[in-house]
Amino acid sequence: MTSDDHTKKAKSKRRLPEWLKRRLPAGGQAGNVKKLLDELNLVTVCDGAHCPNRGECFASGTATFLILGDTCTRGCKFCAISQKTPPPPRADEPAAVAEAAKKMGLKYVVITSVTRDDLPDGGAEHFAETIHAIRDAVEARVEVLVPDFQGNRTAIETVLLAKPDVYNHNIETVERLYETVRPDANYKQSLDVLQYAKDRSQQLGLSTLTKSGLMVGLGETDDEVVQVMKDLRDVGCDILTVGQYLAPSDAHVPVERFVTPEQFAIWEDAARDMGFKSAACGPFVRSSYHAKEVFQNA
Repeated sequence: MTSDDHTKKAKSKRRLPEWLKRRLPAGGQAGNVKKLLDELNLVTVCDGAHCPNRGECFASGTATFLILGDTCTRGCKFCAISQKTPPPPRADEPAAVAEAAKKMGLKYVVITSVTRDDLPDGGAEHFAETIHAIRDAVEARVEVLVPDFQGNRTAIETVLLAKPDVYNHNIETVERLYETVRPDANYKQSLDVLQYAKDRSQQLGLSTLTKSGLMVGLGETDDEVVQVMKDLRDVGCDILTVGQYLAPSDAHVPVERFVTPEQFAIWEDAARDMGFKSAACGPFVRSSYHAKEVFQNA
């Protein structure tokens, strides 16, 4: 093992600061949620991405649905979702998600997916079908957290025409770190996706809010985080989330720092001053964590 390997392992094994330690919630609806998802053969990003909030969300009867399979065509260095050739989309998946939303009594449904560069539209039509199925089954707000669709504007419009309440695409990290953290993605392309989603939504007479988020602790500077926030506002992004990165394993990009709650509060205040309609910045914040409340604040 090289000295670099030792350094990387030491960083990934860093002891968590007190503000990142929390007790897992007991009881609640967690068992029922897991049973229902298993019955319908559905996957959640909560489990797939090893989200630290999944116990809390399941216990409160919520989950973020992961459609288009549980394997990804990209190789992002921060993500726990496996990378290999995914199977064809499930034809009955939109109906299954809608049934789960109905049985869970959800009033706010969040749908995300793996990245499917193998599909001509990146899975956009599958997103649209899932939104329509949910609308037919329950009266609920719908937020989609979508990949970049390789910048395909037709795909972006396909999702917008299904009328999600929130169109979320994560910028994930600062521009300087893309080559290390997101080698198969492009910072400016992600900004272009958000810009087009906002502009096209307005042209179509829709009231869709755009949303994006990033992780911190990957080696970025505070000033670089502020620059990302400015870039997002420049493309009309309405909602911002900023949370602490936690390495899923030693094979992933290591944690370079644990950002303090005080610094997150500074960024949240700065986001509001910049004009974001809603912002959630904190150690445990994730794209879909308390998504309903973040949307209502907007």
